[in-house]
Amino acid sequence: MAVRRRISPEDGQFAVSQWLRARESGQTLPRPAVAMAVRYLLEELAERAPGNSVEVRVPPFGVTQCIEGPRHTRGTPPNVVEMDAETWLELATGHQDWSGAVVLGKVSASGLRADLAALLPL
Repeated sequence: MAVRRRISPEDGQFAVSQWLRARESGQTLPRPAVAMAVRYLLEELAERAPGNSVEVRVPPFGVTQCIEGPRHTRGTPPNVVEMDAETWLELATGHQDWSGAVVLGKVSASGLRADLAALLPL
């Protein structure tokens, strides 16, 4: 099943490039731009690793399900990955590696399928 995109690739890539420039210059990006970059990269993850066995949460900006496997339908999913927006953007753009983020406690990952190392960076 194809991912239903809410953010156009052009708008999403622009938001990500804005975040990268802000990161390099030590500036803070406005919240709507951060939200768009986060959501775009979550959509990108879901498109590259379609499925419903892992839920990736980046509160308060977005959530997606990805990776093939048993579908979750009720209650707390068995495979959950959660992190803040900055960590997600760093992982998705290659500015942080998965194992380092997990060791530093920047990522909460539970479940057998909750390792995104092979999928990142996008």
